[in-house]
Amino acid sequence: QVRLVESGGGLVQPGGSLRLSCAASGSIFRINAMGWYRQAPGKERELVAAITSGSTTNYADSVKGRFTISRDNAKNTAYLQMNSLKPDDTAVYYCNADAYGSDLRYLELWGQGTLVTVSS
Repeated sequence: QVRLVESGGGLVQPGGSLRLSCAASGSIFRINAMGWYRQAPGKERELVAAITSGSTTNYADSVKGRFTISRDNAKNTAYLQMNSLKPDDTAVYYCNADAYGSDLRYLELWGQGTLVTVSS
């Protein structure tokens, strides 16, 4: 019905860059806040970056100055530009969104995740 699909993950060398995309599809009336989470092996899932419908952003301290979250409301899509990547950034990255369907019912959405591996 309503889905989030992440893309853009892959293998990158330390210091490299990746751009993740999160596209929402289906009968959506409005998306409120969107966020990127990540989970590394042996670690709990953590919030990496979030963005409100008004484009206010919030970042984890570990990624400030390196990652940038953005969104295109017309396309129901969020992005995460990741620069100066470090091995510690290796994780499965998940997109999250709070939204309302076309029937105005509240939706909490999660993507299936995309793997980012930072290694030489």
